Amino acid sequence: MPLPRFTGGGSFSFRGRSNLSVAITHQDFDSSKFFAGIARGIAGALLFALPMFMTMEMWELGFYMDRSRLFLLLIVNIPLLVILSDRIGFERTSTWRQAIRDASIAYGLGVIGSALILMAMGVLKYDQSPHEIIGIIAIQAIPASIGAMLGRSQLGGQSDDGDDAKEGDGDDPVHERETSYVGELFLMAVGALFLSLNVAPTEEMILLSYKMTPWHGPLMIAASLAVMHGFVYALSFKGSHDLAEGTPSWHAFVRFTLPGYVIAGLISAYCLWTFHRTDDIGSTQILMAVVVLSFPGAIGAAAARLIL
Repeated sequence: MPLPRFTGGGSFSFRGRSNLSVAITHQDFDSSKFFAGIARGIAGALLFALPMFMTMEMWELGFYMDRSRLFLLLIVNIPLLVILSDRIGFERTSTWRQAIRDASIAYGLGVIGSALILMAMGVLKYDQSPHEIIGIIAIQAIPASIGAMLGRSQLGGQSDDGDDAKEGDGDDPVHERETSYVGELFLMAVGALFLSLNVAPTEEMILLSYKMTPWHGPLMIAASLAVMHGFVYALSFKGSHDLAEGTPSWHAFVRFTLPGYVIAGLISAYCLWTFHRTDDIGSTQILMAVVVLSFPGAIGAAAARLIL
């Protein structure tokens, strides 16, 4: 330790320097890539949420939907966006703070984009009550925010290194990251939720549950499992998964397809309950409606494993 030296005037100074250094790492903020991600987020919100913007049942839900169920759906969407942004945010994130920032931006884009598009289509009017306007925007902002987050993985044209993207998953910054088993299940849940949100509010879900006989239920479940497994393993789509050498063919079915279908079924039941599609109907019709909605939910879960 250096000794103090009297310099006069009642002050001391230290001679020598400490050989200890503090390494400070600083990652520069790339504004061009970030704002390019924002632009892709806006495009993603428009592309993925446009069918719901033009669905009458979604407008009506903003009028009569129970506010506690709507609030719960809004709260559930927050951690979903945070975890999703850690994988496919507007830029590569390294901390949860950055992931929360990207999730907040995606939610904001969903709210603003929903309001502007609904106003442009004449759905929102100045003479409507604040209760109706807030309800319509809130319900539409959920799929729009997920679409904004998906914009990077589906509409991204450059890697994080600034090189032009080429064909193949190896050049995709999203697909470069390893995904754990729990992460795979989470991505399937996101895909199932997003596609279920498209059709759960419609009357056709309940109508089909009444039209289906007891024999249609098992056939629909078998078809959902077959399509879900085929999407990921059998049809050689881009992003499909190959089984490791020596792995039995049933392993992926038991480990991924069956749990994925269960997740799709649970999310389908939650969406139907949230949108009041299970109110005042019997348990048999509720079960059949869940089976019906699980078909697009299973396709969404399988597609998420391909594209995310």
